Amino acid sequence: MLFVKSDDLRTGMRLAKPIYNKNGVMLYERNSKLTSQGIMSIHNFGLIGVYILEPAEPLPPMSEDDIEFERFQTMSIFTIKEVLDEVADKKEAKELYPFANQVIKRYGNLHHKINFVQNLRSAEDTPYKHALNTAILCALMSKRLKLEFKEQLDVVVAGILYDIGSLLVPVSLRKLAKDELSEEDKTKINTYHYAGYQMLSQDYNLDPSVKRNATLVCKELFDIKTDDEVVVTKRIPEVEILKVAAVYDNMTAMKYEEPPLSEITALRHLLAKENGFDQPAVRALVESINILNPGVAVELSNGDRGLVITEGPIDILRPFVLSFRDNQVLNLSDESARDIEIKDVMRTMDNRHVVARDMLQNYIGEEVHMGESNSKKHF
Repeated sequence: MLFVKSDDLRTGMRLAKPIYNKNGVMLYERNSKLTSQGIMSIHNFGLIGVYILEPAEPLPPMSEDDIEFERFQTMSIFTIKEVLDEVADKKEAKELYPFANQVIKRYGNLHHKINFVQNLRSAEDTPYKHALNTAILCALMSKRLKLEFKEQLDVVVAGILYDIGSLLVPVSLRKLAKDELSEEDKTKINTYHYAGYQMLSQDYNLDPSVKRNATLVCKELFDIKTDDEVVVTKRIPEVEILKVAAVYDNMTAMKYEEPPLSEITALRHLLAKENGFDQPAVRALVESINILNPGVAVELSNGDRGLVITEGPIDILRPFVLSFRDNQVLNLSDESARDIEIKDVMRTMDNRHVVARDMLQNYIGEEVHMGESNSKKHF
């Protein structure tokens, strides 16, 4: 699966993901071949690009849950944009609580894991998509930790609002990758996050629990210093859930300006004790979404590649893996395999190398078409 910019799309390319309109109506199905009209529609929708199947790549399986998840993301982005724009303008966001209730209805009562599908983010829509995905993760995790409905609602609403400062950052600054930011740029961005924190702190119509959840996470994640420092002496489950959800989504998000970190890298960061994340909240995340589920292709620390066939019974990072090299099953939880770890997930099963045609001609002296007779060259 490849991401192709809109300007580079060509007729005949096959869509890896469906395209919906803002009402959730599917316009183009997966595996549809792009026509000139379809490419024009993609440009008219303002999409910066789409995911395309590689030439030899079969259509990956997609469950009804997966299809509904992507459809919900597409439909919800318009509502979340309206809500956050109103909050940023200090107006009443009438759809805030109805939308939060909708998120809980869909994802706050599930008894099974979902595939947490990340969509590509541009500088313009990153704050909205982050708010949406953080809210969904908060709903999923709060169910696993058996929070009461009011607590679920408080953490989902806080998930929508906590990063309002990012919406205040000018798009020109949002477009810069982390390694492109100067110290002056970082200072400016921190100023906008502080303004977002103040906006939430001074919103007297905001539920006290929502305000607590959102401001505490905002202060910690953006390292905001205030004169009225509040020392939290006990664990607040909603705050811990929101912190884990926000960091996981930010780390694994597919941003236009920079590549995402893998789910494995993000999970290792959250599991590391020195990073201080609440481990019950991290376990709730692991129990909510598929990360190393059967069928995932992985790279191992010993150089082998393999396929996960059974999740790790105790440690999510130590599943049963079928090695591609010798067809042997490795139980990474077993003492005999303790020196082997999951290095990362494989992004593609296609191991072909792309060779430029002119380079190939220089190498063999002339162009030869496979399958055609040639008196000078034989393969």
